[in-house]
Order: sequence, then C-alpha cells, then structure tokens
Amino acid sequence: MDKDYELLLLSNQVCFPTYAVANKILRRYQPLLKKIGLTYTQYVTMMVLWEKETVNEKDLVKALYLQANTLTALLRKLQWKGLIDIQKDERDKRNIVISLTEKGRRLKDDAVCVPKTLADEHWLTDEEFVQFKNLLYKLLKGNWDK
Repeated sequence: MDKDYELLLLSNQVCFPTYAVANKILRRYQPLLKKIGLTYTQYVTMMVLWEKETVNEKDLVKALYLQANTLTALLRKLQWKGLIDIQKDERDKRNIVISLTEKGRRLKDDAVCVPKTLADEHWLTDEEFVQFKNLLYKLLKGNWDK
C-alpha cells in the first residue's frame, strides 16, 4: 500500500478509537442517568454545580468545553426540572449566574451511585486509568483553535 494511503487506514487513527470508546462509555452511562432523570451533558453540568454550588455561565462553558448556545438550551432544561436557578449578576447584568436549587442539591445523593457503579468497569488498572485520564485532559488543554 502507498505510504500516503496508510494515513487513511482506520487502524492508524487516534480519532476513531477515541470516538468508539466515548460512545461505549456514554451508552453505559445512559441507563444509570435515566434513573435520575438526566442526560450525560446535564449530568456533567450538575457535577460542576455540585462542586461549586454557584457558577458564572462563562466559567461553566470553559469547564465543560461546550459552546455557549449549547449550554443555554441545556440550562433551560435543568431550570425547567427545578434543579437550578438562572439569574443575571447584580453587579454586571451581562453575566449569568447559575446556582443549585434545593432539589438540585438533593439529586446529588441519587447521582453518587453513577460513578460508584462505573468505577470498576473501565477495564484498566488504576494506574492506567489515571494515565489515560491525564492524557485526555492534556489533549483537551491543547490549542484546538488553530
């Protein structure tokens, strides 16, 4: 095979196994998240809020690597479910502040089963898992806007 065409072999791609593993992981999360009434994106959003209680929309966009317009619709759904409050910042009306409601705080107790259930299912040693996670975060922090 021509060396240039070897670049097109699926087995030589980094993106494909990344995509395939991400799909498998998300499919494993779905039944667990369905029990607590969240999609995966809603779940990771709530994780940030469970950690911080209140967060600026711009900081949430950065933390989740999402586009602002994607986050807006997601936040409206979480607000509709009664899990968060969305307010304009009193000091700067251009800033949006998101905070947990009491219902949102209580959901944390139900959600704790999700990572516990999946903790032993990653098929890597603990050391490999930490290395893999660190490499993924290194990739996320790369300059993708070239």
